[in-house]
Amino acid sequence: MLGQRRTGVLCHLTSLPDPHLGQEGALRFIETLHGMGVDVWQVLPIHPPDPHGSPYASPSAFAGWSALNDPTREPATADEVNAFLDTEGDWAADLARFTVLKHHHDGAPWTAWPAPLRDRQPAAMAQFDTDHAAAIHDVLSEQAGFNRDWMRMRTVAEAHNVQVFGDIPFFVAHDSSDVWAAPDRFLLDASGNPTVVSGVPPDYFSEDGQRWGTPLYAWGVHSAEGFAWWRRRMERMFALFDLVRIDHFRAVDSAWAIPADHPTARDGTWTSGPGDALLDAIRAPDGKHLVAEDLGIIPARVLDLRDRHGLPGMAVLHFADEQPTNPHRPEHHTENTVVYTGTHDNDTTVGWGQRPLNDVLEDALSSPACLAVIPLQDVMGLGSEARMNTPGTVDGNWGWRFAWADLNRPDVARFRAAVATHRPS
Repeated sequence: MLGQRRTGVLCHLTSLPDPHLGQEGALRFIETLHGMGVDVWQVLPIHPPDPHGSPYASPSAFAGWSALNDPTREPATADEVNAFLDTEGDWAADLARFTVLKHHHDGAPWTAWPAPLRDRQPAAMAQFDTDHAAAIHDVLSEQAGFNRDWMRMRTVAEAHNVQVFGDIPFFVAHDSSDVWAAPDRFLLDASGNPTVVSGVPPDYFSEDGQRWGTPLYAWGVHSAEGFAWWRRRMERMFALFDLVRIDHFRAVDSAWAIPADHPTARDGTWTSGPGDALLDAIRAPDGKHLVAEDLGIIPARVLDLRDRHGLPGMAVLHFADEQPTNPHRPEHHTENTVVYTGTHDNDTTVGWGQRPLNDVLEDALSSPACLAVIPLQDVMGLGSEARMNTPGTVDGNWGWRFAWADLNRPDVARFRAAVATHRPS
């Protein structure tokens, strides 16, 4: 369990007025959260986004988005780059080559590259490294700079008693350095394209379901490797964050597999996931915590899996309807729960409009849940114009930003007072 009850704010780095890791960006925001009495800052994935701005379909499951680097600092020095490569060189080398290859081939997916480069043939890769050494170094320098700036931000957060809460997508993009570097870890055909892709089946909200399009894992390969890639991924995440949320936790048990040539999610089937074996391999080290995103229609066996490993699940007050057994209702919250008013995929509470904002905030802050997380839009009392993302759409998402002056709104003062009222004695 997460221990003493805490209050968090959800705000992605790109929503800051100055979206970077410098003094007028993340460091100022940490000071703001501390002034509110907030203990936890939750962000969305910090990886480079896809062309639509989504951080959930990144070209790397490990990299930081270098656009967030502090613009006031000099590029990473040679010593900083070398120190970074000593600990992160395995994935960073793959990312740097992949990034330069993408640029060299005008953004074409890796499956369209010449076979020697597509298949990472040693002679071709050695020649490419020689011919493009400067460009590869530039990518590595940017990643070293991100790492430097991020770790400084973590130090400032720790000094202000603010923990940083990260989010990892369960799946990774097909056109990514991770898939290119180790295609055998994914369900691909001989040409490197997915045979099945991820998504969720049709439900009340979507008659066609959602087709996410990311490849599924070849779990037999991961198991034979002792889940080495997953262990490395989580090692990286626990170095970056105090808490880590596994998005789409349902897929640890089973994932919706959609034939790759089908345009919707209607014709998928449930395929077994790794279950206990994966969670045993990626246990959180001392002082760190995993959280399961267990939203949606979740079978009891998924909840049992979550509980066997002691992971907090999620409750979202926007989903708390009048049904007495609804797990999102406050009376069903437990200490091993993270409660939200809404998430980055919901409308704001004001835009949702089903209950007064102050009532929803009171339910969240008075919940027995170990952590209550409030999207910054709800802290500020904003409407639908401040919505972050609408699932199943690609346009108009991920672009919301606040202004520093917005923190002077009366709603923020009321939130600060409510946090103080509900702080554990």
